[in-house]
Amino acid sequence: MSKRPKRAAEGAEAKNARRPNPMDIHVGSRVRLRRMLLGMSQEKLGDHLGLTFQQVQKYEKGINRIGASRLFDLSKTLGVPISYFYEDAPVAGPGLAEDPCEYGEKTGESSVFDFLSTREGLELNKAFVKITSARVRRTIVELVRSLAGDQDKS
Repeated sequence: MSKRPKRAAEGAEAKNARRPNPMDIHVGSRVRLRRMLLGMSQEKLGDHLGLTFQQVQKYEKGINRIGASRLFDLSKTLGVPISYFYEDAPVAGPGLAEDPCEYGEKTGESSVFDFLSTREGLELNKAFVKITSARVRRTIVELVRSLAGDQDKS
């Protein structure tokens, strides 16, 4: 029995099978963001869904794909419509499916979303919106810009 050579397409499929799908990563990050906004732990969300916190963690990282019925359960548990999970998702376009690198490009909006998805970003945002004085908010923005070395006053 002779070994048949591995085709390039088969190798690419095997390589991509180990990498999370960009849409699964996006949906998972929206689950994480909403969970964090609610102040809910992965363990507590898992309890509501009958899952371990490890499974919730895999969903949030996009490692495991979230099925339709699970997405429905998540929307009810997190109090959002199913469409919430797809907001700001990468839009499919010509050639996009063949070139997953385009999903990885960072726009200004996606870097802001990435920051707001972190614990620090969320805590900073929650604290900042509680500041009632516009002057104090402006001073904080200027302070952060100077610490970052950003002199652009947009």
